[in-house]
Amino acid sequence: MVDARHDGPRWGSLTDVPGFRVGHAQRTEDGWLSGVTVVVPPAGTVGAVDVRGGGPGTHETDALDPTTLVPTVDAVTLTGGSAFGLASAGGVQRWCLEQGLGFAAGPVSDPRSVLVPIVPAAAVFDLGRGGDVATHPDAELGYEAAASAGFDTPRGVIGAGTGALAARMTLKGGIGSAALQLPGGVVVGALVVLNALGSPLDTTTGALLGTAFVPPGLPRPPMPSAAENASYLAELAAAAPPPAANTTLAVVATNATLDPARTRRTATAAHDGLARSLAPAHTLLDGDTVFALASGEVELDFPDVVAVQAAAADAVMLAVMDAVLAATGTDATAFGGVKVPSYRERFPSLVFP
Repeated sequence: MVDARHDGPRWGSLTDVPGFRVGHAQRTEDGWLSGVTVVVPPAGTVGAVDVRGGGPGTHETDALDPTTLVPTVDAVTLTGGSAFGLASAGGVQRWCLEQGLGFAAGPVSDPRSVLVPIVPAAAVFDLGRGGDVATHPDAELGYEAAASAGFDTPRGVIGAGTGALAARMTLKGGIGSAALQLPGGVVVGALVVLNALGSPLDTTTGALLGTAFVPPGLPRPPMPSAAENASYLAELAAAAPPPAANTTLAVVATNATLDPARTRRTATAAHDGLARSLAPAHTLLDGDTVFALASGEVELDFPDVVAVQAAAADAVMLAVMDAVLAATGTDATAFGGVKVPSYRERFPSLVFP
């Protein structure tokens, strides 16, 4: 079921940003089709968030407001299970505490002082996609995802993308990632959980919407055949209206130095990547949320802040396309026995350079 590889264009990954780790955990048996993805930044990383969707499921996002007490983040939890799955953040928090990560609440010399890990979270809706609506990530699955965090970024049908769908539930979604190298050693990476109401495809041609915006010098995905696209469009037209079961999540990471306000503005700019690669995005039935993390390794001149924010949008757009290309179709036992194919399965004639 889990296949975190694909042979299409690759645009790097979030863990190309020095010091950042990604972990996944998922369940795909006994009615399950869901999971958790955790991003663990270097200690002292500044965090922010921008929520644009009309149906968000979030935890501790208010703590990331630039005017609040603690500017740093110890981990970000992305989870399936809708609001129920937010319980997984408790397991991530427990893991962080075991690693000595957290905000020191009180003087270190005071025995009553405690570490409080700052672990914001956001959820996608995937309830019942494995057949049992009562299955959803919990603290144990969150702990498992955090404990697995490493310096690579598996993608595809894995972690929080395990039960993800897109394009009005006619395409398999999943995890995608990308990164861009900027002058001066700055790296901007993104990880996306694609579970959108909107489509990542240009319905006229079947090409990925983000193709037109791929930065110069990077590989572009090919265009499907007209016959394959016509077949898909006919199926899409006949499909029943989908339930309100969506949301795309993203984490943008950089090794640049950004204060909380500029980190927040980076999260805001990154939403442009969703708008370029999904139609529509930010709907009332999506909970589209972007986190931004800045580790502060590389100092920036003022004009370079704009370049980081522009790269954040490009990285999110590339990560959405990567999620589409990395996805594999669901097992036939899911969704009442109906297989939901991936983009690559719907357009098998695609040939990648």
